[in-house]
Amino acid sequence: MTDAPLEELEPGLMRLRAPNPSPMTGPGTNSYVVGYDRLVVLDPGPDDPAHLQALLSVIGARPVEAILVTHAHLDHSALAPALARATGAAVCAYGPATAGRSAVMRRLADAGIGGGEGLDEGFAPDRCLADGAELAPEGAPLTALHMPGHMAGHLCFAWRGAVFSGDLVMGWSSTLISPPDGDLAAFRRSCERLRTHAPRRLYPGHGAPVDSPAERIDWLLAHRAAREAQIRAALEDGPLDPAALTERLYADLPIALHPAARRNVLAHLIDLMERNLVTPSDGGLVGARFFLT
Repeated sequence: MTDAPLEELEPGLMRLRAPNPSPMTGPGTNSYVVGYDRLVVLDPGPDDPAHLQALLSVIGARPVEAILVTHAHLDHSALAPALARATGAAVCAYGPATAGRSAVMRRLADAGIGGGEGLDEGFAPDRCLADGAELAPEGAPLTALHMPGHMAGHLCFAWRGAVFSGDLVMGWSSTLISPPDGDLAAFRRSCERLRTHAPRRLYPGHGAPVDSPAERIDWLLAHRAAREAQIRAALEDGPLDPAALTERLYADLPIALHPAARRNVLAHLIDLMERNLVTPSDGGLVGARFFLT
């Protein structure tokens, strides 16, 4: 299998990679075209005219039955309105950008804890898909699986024994979890649920297909457990704030990526706080120093 921008991954499935490579998107966002004579487009990608034209070239004269969006980050969802206008297809997703937040994350948002990295704040699907909702495109049905963690309204889609995993599980990188959009406790639960589905392959939002899903999911959960252990060990030396923890734990990471790493650290601290394992020095959280309970 090559890493070409346009590739047939299996019969009835084409991947078109958007031209938006970056440290946060890897080689670019994967847009998938599913079907034969009647199509579904999954994750249309960033609002890029060239990517829109490339998608329309792949679609040709074939009707598009639906545009599916795994989550409302701009690199996945921003092209949906233009593609919908061009094809007449309905945009389907879990809901608006903030849909599905837990009570904990709503409290954090109300307290002014902002994530918002790349959030498509104006995203409004034509149809909201609940967990278990089925679409029946030509060839095989797609089943929506609500799997929050990377974002509260994140959907995966089961198809022919495989799963389109969005940004929940990727092969090239671990997943950014940035509260209040991301929720570490929900991420763990979703990974465990995805593992029980025993998919034969994962088609992620970025990077190549994952041919050993269980192994990759186990690695992600172990990675999070190891990071938690590092944070707790660091706090044994005394209270630290997220920035200081990031500098200590991500010393080998380029400075330009420290803001994203700091959000991951904050996600761990909030999870530990909810489990009564750490306590913040004040209510601000982002600037607070945390100590072991």
